[in-house]
Amino acid sequence: MHTPSLPPSAPNPVFRVEQLHKSYAGQTVVNGVSFQLAPGECLGVLGPNGAGKTTTLRMCLGLTQPDQGQVMFHDPATPPGSWLHMPADALAIKARLGVVSQFDTLDPDFSCAENLRVYGRYFGLSNAVLSERIPRLLEFAALTHKAQAKPGELSGGMKRRLSLARALVNEPAMLLLDEPTTGLDPQARHLMWERLQRLLQQGTSILLTTHFMDEAERLCHRLLVLDHGRPIAQGTPRDLIAEHLEPDVVEVYGQGALALQQAPLARHAARVEVSGETLFFYTANAAPLLAELQAHPGLRTLHRPANLEDLFLKLTGRQIREDG
Repeated sequence: MHTPSLPPSAPNPVFRVEQLHKSYAGQTVVNGVSFQLAPGECLGVLGPNGAGKTTTLRMCLGLTQPDQGQVMFHDPATPPGSWLHMPADALAIKARLGVVSQFDTLDPDFSCAENLRVYGRYFGLSNAVLSERIPRLLEFAALTHKAQAKPGELSGGMKRRLSLARALVNEPAMLLLDEPTTGLDPQARHLMWERLQRLLQQGTSILLTTHFMDEAERLCHRLLVLDHGRPIAQGTPRDLIAEHLEPDVVEVYGQGALALQQAPLARHAARVEVSGETLFFYTANAAPLLAELQAHPGLRTLHRPANLEDLFLKLTGRQIREDG
């Protein structure tokens, strides 16, 4: 699998979260979350519904006050060690952050260019600065030809790119993205990923929540996996897969596949899981298993390396969570 590479130097972090805790009505929703972000680094926060991702993001933005813990930001333009603290320094921190929420909050009455201009004024940017910056942002978002169009005239992918351009109007040191490609078609997702990778290369830090494992694999240098509010794993995608999973996966499906769960050939797998009508054999050496499966020509098999989806399902379970 491909893991994005960080710059060779290990710069001072721009964002640090220490031991965040949050409870509502006696129910703990975030329990001991800590992480930090370096310039040009993308951290992906993963977890099933109700894992605490949104609450963690809200505390990072100063929208929710933690019961315990600290959220700190260091502006790369200032001397090392000069930390700003949320919520006391919320205005100063937010001036250096960009946010793309899960649902578009574009003004439907303004054109694309006007959406950027009005948002820029919230940061006190002059018309001269905005007149120079807006064309660059529209070009970055591949929306130059839609400068005068209103959001209602845009596709879903265009709206997401406009939201990203708007989040960049204050030239933030760090972006917080909540499910940035939900609802987009494959072409729109890939264009969004390409733009985010470009920002990372320019030194922008990204804190990302996503349900898409291919998105996490494409963008994230490190992952933080939450479940029931607790951090249960943190590290690079490659390291987490090596730590928690066998390297090879053999999927078997077709009529009679589930009966193989108890068959002698299952001894070749360290672990066997069932999802629907498919068996998943996790093994350090797939060759003996594949050889024995040839005696079952009516079944279909897929041999592949273990991936982030396998990791996510092992750590958080295959049961669908209905709670928000």
